[in-house]
Amino acid sequence: MDDSLLEIKYTTNQLPNVEDIIALYKSSGINRPVEDVDRIRQMYSHSNLVIAAWHQQKLVGISRSLTDFNYCCYLSDLAVDKEFQKQGIGKKLIALTQNLIGDKTMLLLLAVPSAMEYYPNIGFEKVDNGFVIKRKR
Repeated sequence: MDDSLLEIKYTTNQLPNVEDIIALYKSSGINRPVEDVDRIRQMYSHSNLVIAAWHQQKLVGISRSLTDFNYCCYLSDLAVDKEFQKQGIGKKLIALTQNLIGDKTMLLLLAVPSAMEYYPNIGFEKVDNGFVIKRKR
């Protein structure tokens, strides 16, 4: 896609409809339970920081976080449509998230193996002091 023709609009806490989110997940390659519409809907209704990227009327990127806006922010989802990847949209979604949470709030995430090389390139530091209890389904 030609960068000069790419006009992206970003919105904050204006939830896209669940069908658009699922379509974006499918087109981005992110692994989420897209067959469970209600689960996706609840994932978003219980999140308190959602930033969406739009090209015309199409949802092309999204970040979904849970934060207290003072100490920590968990960036749970970052997805960009494959056609729009490598255009800086993911990086912009993260920058907007950082701007909204402020510099006293830590931004953390879990990365899939295929994204482990992406995050250090945009300012994240790999940490070894974490633990997880994985979901059962």
